[in-house]
Amino acid sequence: MKTAIVTDSTAYIPKSLLDEQDIFMLPLLVTIDGKSYREDIDLSATEFYEKVQNTTTFPSSSQPAIGETYELFKRLASEYDAIISIHLSSGISGTYQSVSTLRDEFPSCPLYTVDSEISCYPQARLVLEAARLAKKGMDAEEIVARVKRLKARTKAYFMVDDLINLQKGGRLSGGAALVGSMLKIKPILHFNDKKITVFEKIRTKKKALQLILDLLASDVESVEYPLIVTVIHANRLESAEALVREVKAKYPDIHCEISYFGPVIGTHLGEGALGITWTEDTTR
Repeated sequence: MKTAIVTDSTAYIPKSLLDEQDIFMLPLLVTIDGKSYREDIDLSATEFYEKVQNTTTFPSSSQPAIGETYELFKRLASEYDAIISIHLSSGISGTYQSVSTLRDEFPSCPLYTVDSEISCYPQARLVLEAARLAKKGMDAEEIVARVKRLKARTKAYFMVDDLINLQKGGRLSGGAALVGSMLKIKPILHFNDKKITVFEKIRTKKKALQLILDLLASDVESVEYPLIVTVIHANRLESAEALVREVKAKYPDIHCEISYFGPVIGTHLGEGALGITWTEDTTR
C-alpha cells in the first residue's frame, strides 16, 4: 500500500529530512507588521526572532492557505492509495479541522487525519514514525493506530523566559504577567486537553529546568522502549546544547536531539523559551 504522509510546518522537520522521508509539509502563516510569511519557507526561525526584536507589533499566525491545502491533497490523491495527515493540536489551531473537511473530497484515496494534540518536535516524532511505517508498506489504518499509541507515550514540557507573549496572546492576564516578572517566575507549560496550560509555576529558570529533568528521570526506568529526548529552543542554541550535555552525562544511552520553536509557536512562547520532550524510540 502506497501511503502519503503529510504534516504542517509546526513539526519543524528539516527540509532535508522531509525530502529523505517523502513527507509533505503544509506551511502555516505568520504575519509581522502587516506582511504574511510562510513559516520555514519565506521566514526562518532566526529571521523571525530578528524581526520581532525590531517591531512593536505583536505577530500573529494563521493556518495554511485553503487553496494550497486542497491542491496538495488533490495531487496526492492521484498518486497514492491513502493519505495520513498529522497536525498540530486542534486546541491552538484550526489546521486539523480544515484538513479534516477534505476527507470526503477524494473517494478513491482515503484521508486519515490525526490530531497530534501537541506541536513542535513531539509532533515530528509522530510524523517520522508514520513515514517509517509507510515505507514498509504497512496498511494506513495500522499506521494511524501505531501513531496514536506513540502519542500516548509522549511527554513535553516548556519553560518560557518572558511572560509578555503569553499575556499578549491572551493566555495570561496583564496583572499576572507583571507579578510573575517581578517574582522571576518561570512557568512550566504543557499540552493538556489539546491546549497550552500551566503545569507548574517555579521561581527561577534553574529550578524550572530541574523540575522538568526530574520528570524525565521518573520516566527513564518505566518505559517499554529506549527514549528519544529532544531539547527545543527559541533562539537559545547554546542553552539547548548545555541541556543535551546534562542529559547525556546522566543517561549516556539515551539518544538526544535538538530542535527549535519556529515562528508560529515562537509567537506564543517568545524568544528564550526552552522545552524538553521525550518519547519511546520504537526503532530500537
